[in-house]
Amino acid sequence: MSDTSNHKVIIIGSGPAGLTAALYTARANLSPVVFEGIQPGGQLTITTEVENYPGFPDGIMGPELMDKIRQQAQKFGAQSIYQQVSEIDFSKRPFKVVAEGKTYIGETVIVSTGASAKLLGIPSEAEYMGYGVSACATCDGFFFKNQHVVVVGGGDTAIEEASFLTKFASKVTIVHRRNELRASKVMQKRAFDNPKIAFAWDSVVDEVLGKNENGRKSVTGVRLKNVKTGALTDFACDGVFLGIGHQPNTKLFEGVLDMDSVGYLITKPHSTATNIEGVFAAGDVADPTYRQAVSAAGTGCMAAIDAERFLTHHG
Repeated sequence: MSDTSNHKVIIIGSGPAGLTAALYTARANLSPVVFEGIQPGGQLTITTEVENYPGFPDGIMGPELMDKIRQQAQKFGAQSIYQQVSEIDFSKRPFKVVAEGKTYIGETVIVSTGASAKLLGIPSEAEYMGYGVSACATCDGFFFKNQHVVVVGGGDTAIEEASFLTKFASKVTIVHRRNELRASKVMQKRAFDNPKIAFAWDSVVDEVLGKNENGRKSVTGVRLKNVKTGALTDFACDGVFLGIGHQPNTKLFEGVLDMDSVGYLITKPHSTATNIEGVFAAGDVADPTYRQAVSAAGTGCMAAIDAERFLTHHG
């Protein structure tokens, strides 16, 4: 089965990058089609209050922000398809994408499938995600002023998160499964020299502890398991930050689009263009550094403009 119409722009992914790209291409009368995937709205839909997105001085709930951007894009003619793309064919233009057995044809494609934080995979982590459990210190550190938080991990990501959190928290305890850090020597020194940072060695988080009072959830601690002895210890804290890295959602494009050793898509300098003409990348899928909603939205705008200019020149 195929979609006989030839779309000017197909957008894969519906976070801040994808929906901003949809807004800009829709306003350019390009009638974009957006495949929203299994998590419409991206990672912000599992975020509670967003206080650092410009234009909302009183903050806004993550799902509400994404819904507003979606409505704005649809107002100008963007079409959302709530399906996940399972196959792509970028061997020639027009390109083909397949979702639920149906093939769609597109003159250009914007990839904005994002990146997923690596999680611990325990039920209590999911239960308190957004209510004291976070995978982004830059996003949520502000909420933990003068509180004690735990950072899970031992690499550069964890140390960077922990160091940032000391700007707000009264104490940061790094929980690491080994008895030494994997982070670079410079990052290690930064952590060891910081009086606010402590360590729980040879330990993993077995469970996130919390409470639910009148429908309001909050973290009260973690249950730590010593990997050498198996002993369990309840450790009091006010928040848990996961610093075990991110994984870009690029499996679909392996062997087709250029990517780095981790899997982040590589774009040409000062551009969102990938190695295939007419295919562009925006947001966290091509950003191992910033990973913020506002920077993702910015690259979504860039990808839309790049796609529009490409269509103008290649008709």
